[in-house]
Amino acid sequence: MPSPARPANSTLVSRLGQRYAFVVVGVIFFCLLFSAGLRATPGVLLDPLHQAFGWSRATISLAAALGIFFYGMAGPFAAAAMDRFGLRRVLLAALAVMAASSAASAYMTQSWHLVALWGVFSGIGSGAVATVLGATIASRWFLRHRGLAMGILTASTATGNLVFLPLLAALASSGDWTRAVWAVAIAMVAMVPLVWRLVPDSPASVGLLPYGSDPADPPAPPAPRTGLIAAAFGALGRASRTRAFWFLFATFWVCGFTTNGLVGTHLIAMCGDHGILPVQAAGLLALMGVFDLVGTTASGWLTDRYDPRKLLFVYYGLRGVSLMVLPYTDFSLYSLSIFAIFYGLDWIATVPPTLRLATDVFGERDAPVVFGWIVAGHQIGAATAAWMGGFIREASGSYLLAFVLSGATGLVAAVIALLIKRQRVAIGLAAA
Repeated sequence: MPSPARPANSTLVSRLGQRYAFVVVGVIFFCLLFSAGLRATPGVLLDPLHQAFGWSRATISLAAALGIFFYGMAGPFAAAAMDRFGLRRVLLAALAVMAASSAASAYMTQSWHLVALWGVFSGIGSGAVATVLGATIASRWFLRHRGLAMGILTASTATGNLVFLPLLAALASSGDWTRAVWAVAIAMVAMVPLVWRLVPDSPASVGLLPYGSDPADPPAPPAPRTGLIAAAFGALGRASRTRAFWFLFATFWVCGFTTNGLVGTHLIAMCGDHGILPVQAAGLLALMGVFDLVGTTASGWLTDRYDPRKLLFVYYGLRGVSLMVLPYTDFSLYSLSIFAIFYGLDWIATVPPTLRLATDVFGERDAPVVFGWIVAGHQIGAATAAWMGGFIREASGSYLLAFVLSGATGLVAAVIALLIKRQRVAIGLAAA
């Protein structure tokens, strides 16, 4: 289906040529940044909502967990919808859903309102503006420096999740928690005109080739897909017959379990148990976000040059050890700052090598949809950790067991990463 008229600035396109890919990356960077800020919001609303409505941490954690779950499950369908209806249309619709659900939550009075708005609608909307969007942009717009582009876009996802936390925490703790959700809604609306004007569906739709392509030897255009549901589940059916898919699914499950599921949702509350104010704890997460921008971008650069399996082994191994050590520290500014810097560098550095392996195994055409299902594993793991953290805290009065278990899964994922084979599977993945 063709996109609406004038999807991008034609003068800028003709002036920049293939370099226009970096304009698209810039706009998508901020879309991912603000969308990740939306996904971070439930973490700063735990205490304000408990005080305002008397809802338990378990109830609020359930809404956060459902939001993470739908965020992940929307990914493969969003990737297929971008092929079917156009990337720009899907992205604009997702921004509208996120803005509406965030604004509507300012008027909620019942716990089911929280579950519906932050668990279902914002989860589905943000799922279309997530890692799978970055994978689609990197695959469509870049032939050279694809790993670096994915690293930059991935970094924006995690950085937005963390950098906006101090601002959101300050707004949520100001005596009127609705200021935080209004700020998120305004950020979503602000991206709409930029996406409308500057983001085409693909390089071909504005007469360009992917960055780094040889005009004398252009890449073959992708074959048309049969339909949204067939594309999403067809790719899953073929990929699920391979060990590589399940190994990637398992390691990315652990990635979600050990990052935004546990740390992103519960670190502020865990710091509160040790007498650290929410805004100060959010500052630690913001520090992680700054170093994540460096670490994940560097991971993309390394992925273009080294075996991604070995990179994943190092990332997951170091992450697991750091999570197991954290509960035994003194929670001083010094120890927490070291953790924030170290963990920030490794926060979501796993994404570029995971996408590279998915592309190597399943091919460039199916990789975005298959990667969407792998991201679903990430979010199922994150949802599990978001719920588990609240449950263990209420049952035992401490987050110790939750962090030790999470660290152990990181060590397991490090071993699994080395078992992944990079050979292209011969099961007709390109023949959807």
